This record gives sequence, structure tokens and C-alpha cells, in this order.
Amino acid sequence: MVLEEQEAGINGAELALAEGAPVFDNERTPEARLFNPWIVALVVTIGTFMEVLDTSIANVALPHIAGGLSASLDEGAWVLTSYLVANAVVLPMSGWLSSVMGRKNYYLISVAFFTLFSALCGMAPTLGMLVVFRVGQGLAGGGLQPSVQAILADSFPAEKRGMAMALYTVAILVAPVLGPTAGGWITDNYSWRWIFYINIPIGAACIFLTRIVLEDPAYMKEMKAKARKLSVDWTGLGLISIGLASLEIILDKGQELDWFGSNFIVFFASLSAIALVCAVIWELKRENPVVNLRLLKERNFLFCCLIILGLYAALYAATYLLPLYMQEMMGYTATISGFALSPAGLFTMLEVPLVGYMLTKGYDPRKMALCGILVVATSFFWMSSLDLEISERNLILPRILQVLGVGIITVPISTVVFRFLPKTESSQAAGIFALMRNEGGSLGIALVSTMLQRREQVHQAMLGQHITATSPMVQRYMNGVAARAGNAADVHYSGMAQLYGALQRQASLLSYMDQFSMLCGLMLLMVPLVFFLKKPPVLKHIELEAH
Repeated sequence: MVLEEQEAGINGAELALAEGAPVFDNERTPEARLFNPWIVALVVTIGTFMEVLDTSIANVALPHIAGGLSASLDEGAWVLTSYLVANAVVLPMSGWLSSVMGRKNYYLISVAFFTLFSALCGMAPTLGMLVVFRVGQGLAGGGLQPSVQAILADSFPAEKRGMAMALYTVAILVAPVLGPTAGGWITDNYSWRWIFYINIPIGAACIFLTRIVLEDPAYMKEMKAKARKLSVDWTGLGLISIGLASLEIILDKGQELDWFGSNFIVFFASLSAIALVCAVIWELKRENPVVNLRLLKERNFLFCCLIILGLYAALYAATYLLPLYMQEMMGYTATISGFALSPAGLFTMLEVPLVGYMLTKGYDPRKMALCGILVVATSFFWMSSLDLEISERNLILPRILQVLGVGIITVPISTVVFRFLPKTESSQAAGIFALMRNEGGSLGIALVSTMLQRREQVHQAMLGQHITATSPMVQRYMNGVAARAGNAADVHYSGMAQLYGALQRQASLLSYMDQFSMLCGLMLLMVPLVFFLKKPPVLKHIELEAH
């Protein structure tokens, strides 16, 4: 459907009925609460920030963790993999768990167990125990992001939801930026165990404040009573757990094990494909599925999920590539490279509330998302022209532009994703949406880590074709080496070694440029998706509460 047809004054209820979907009744003012919804938003966002921070804070400390527990770096990598696997399993089920336990209870239980397992991770005596505790941490933390998004959707009327989602976006964008920097600083100055211990006071404060300010809406209490009378979908639960866990293992270990050249990867790929296909068929046939895939029939929700999948694939790919580029190509330390990327987080904190405010003033979220996609694509095009003689400024500025573009996309998409869904499905929708975001990050990292090495081999072979003993350029280079070395006996071998080292650096540089160009193309491929989004109904303006 073209944008002109959507802008012809059709209201949200008529659009939803025309699509055969239930009307999303979040347009109504939320129920009266004891606390201002902004207080609720600030409190629950603490849990999200803590959980998202933990997905990246351990990356920098991995060598220290492996060394401290007498393990190899490959074995230590399971500290990261185990968390991502557990996280991916819980995300799509969080809506069902909220309906069974009640959203407040589920959120409190998640924060409590996340804090407990954080303390246990810090005290882990062996790598095996640490991996077990990281699984528990991932299972507990997986429900925090979708729970918070659903809480914000219910706590704010539609005309104020843009500012609420801006607060949420600050947490999920700034935390991954600060994670490596904080992890490196804590590890260098204290111990890797403190990257887990810092969650204890934060988690305790979040539990205390959440018990005071958060209440379940009336419809959630009715859903909780109904859900407890229904039989548990154990088959769907098992299939989804096996499928997503296997998929996360493939994405995390694929490059390390040479993808389908490894029997380990082939086994888990087959297991994941079979389990996920069976899960989709099973869940679509169930009257009360553990994951409601029928929500993807609603066009806005489907295309918002696709946009966020591609966006976070590109964002996490860049977050993986830039520190690697700075350390391997520019010679920066891990801590300095982290500090070089930190300004992007500061600019995001300033920009995202402005984007939310623009949404409350009636700006079309689709046009804002389109603008953001073009900004992110421009930042990747800028990065594709990097070379080995650049200063820090040439890395900081395109990264700032990139993260600003992500904010311009994420806030509008997070605002409109629920607008044409029934309120009772907000928890289920938030779980699926959060899964798309996290799986996008895993896909992006897996893609660029693989292509980075393979494109480097291609460029090395192409450049190597021009290095021959009879090449005038090679002969001039060797004569220069001989002159500097004073005609040493091994000058030929020394010169060839230096020449090969320069060739490798150039091949690596070209490979990095290829990755940024590929990510630019990925962002441009997302442009048509915006035109499939329906315009939200025009709402009367209501001033933001100042208290």
C-alpha cells in the first residue's frame, strides 16, 4: 500500500478492521496509577540497562577470565556463547511467562535471579561453574528487555509513547557502547570478577524500587487467571528452546570451526532447522501457543521486526569491526579503542529524547525512520574510505553519525510497532521484537567475522599476483632495503618478509573497507521496507507532564 493512500485520513481503527486485525486499544488513556509513569519508566529501564550492558562488558575481559580460571581462550569463549544461547531461548517466551506469572512478578523474578547469578559468576571457582552461572544469568536477563518495552507501551498513552521509547532506546544503545570501555577499565584496575559484582547493588535497587512503583494493568490480571487454567505448551516450548539454542551456537562458533566444514556445525544446523520448522508449524496450529507467531500477520509488526533485524545486524557488526580495526590496524590498546568509541554514546543521550519529542509533536515516524536509515548508510559509506594514516577524529565522527542514525530509526519503530496490535498481545509482541533485535546482532557479527577473513584472503591473492622477482617495483623496493641494511647476507629474505607484511596490511585494510561497503548496501536494502508501514492515526496533542 502506498503512503498516499495511508495519509488520506483513514483512522487507526478503520485500518485495523480493513486488515482483519483487532484494534489496538492503547490509544486510550492508561489506568490511573499511584506513581507518575515517568517514574515507572526510569525504574524499569535500570534493569534493561544492566542486562544489555552485561552482553558486551565481558568481551574485553575474556582473556583475563580464561587466564584466571586456567582455561584456553577458545574454552573461555563459552562464557559469551552460553549467555547468548540462554538469552535467545527466553526472549520469545517472555510474553507467555508474563501472562502466567503476571508482568510485575515476572520482571521482579528476572531481576532477582539476574542479580543472584551475577554474584555467583563473580565467585565462580572454575570455568565450568562460570558457564553454568552465565546460562542462569542469560535465562533471567532474557525477559527484561521485552518486559520493559511492554510496560512502557501500557503505561503511556500513544501521544507520549515516543518519549518513553526514547528513554528505553538510550538504555539499549548506550549500554553496548559503554560495555567494552567499562569492562576494560574494571579489568585493568581491579579484577574481572567485578564486572559481575557491580550488578549486585544495581539489581537490589531495581528490585526495591520496582516493588513500590510497578502495578499490573487490569487486563494483565485477567490474562494471568486465564493462562493458569490452560495447559502448558511443552512441545512448543521444547522445540523453540532447541531451535534457538542451536542457532545461537552456530552463529557464535561458525567462523571459528569453519562453518559447514565442521561436523559439529552441521549437526547443530540440522537440529536448528528441524526444530524451528516444526516449532513454526506447531505454534501456528495451537490455539494458545507459547509464542504467538500469528502476530506477524499484522503488516506494521512484521516490517518493524524486519527493519530492526537488519538495523541491529549492521550496528553490532560495526561495534565488532571498529575496535578490531583500531587494535589490529592502528595499534590502539583495548581501553583506548573503547574510549574512542564512547563519544557516540554521549551524543545518543542528547539526541534520542529530541527524537521522542518530535514524535509527540506529530512527525511521521515512517519518514523519520527513512531518514535514519539514510544517515546510517552514509556513515558506513564514510567508513568504507578509511585508511592507515587517519587520526582518531576520522573514526569518532562517522561512528557518532552512525549511532545518531540508529536512534532516529529505533525510537519511531519502537513506537509504531505495537500501534495496530491488541493491547493484550503487547507482551508477546515485545518478546518477538526483542528476539529480532538480538538475533540481528548475532547474525551481523557472524557475517562480518566470516567475510572479513575470506575477503582478506581474496585481496591477498590478488595483490600477490603483482609481486614477482622481475617486477620493477619489487626490484626498487629490494634495492632500497639493501641500501638500508648495508648489503647484509640475508637482505633478500628480510626484504621479502617486509614486503609480505605490507601486503598483508593492505589486504586487511581492503577487507575492512569491503565490510563497511557491504553494511552500507544492507542499510539501503532496508529503504523499501519503510514504505510498507502504515501511518499511525493522528492523535490530538497533549502536553508532556513535567513532573
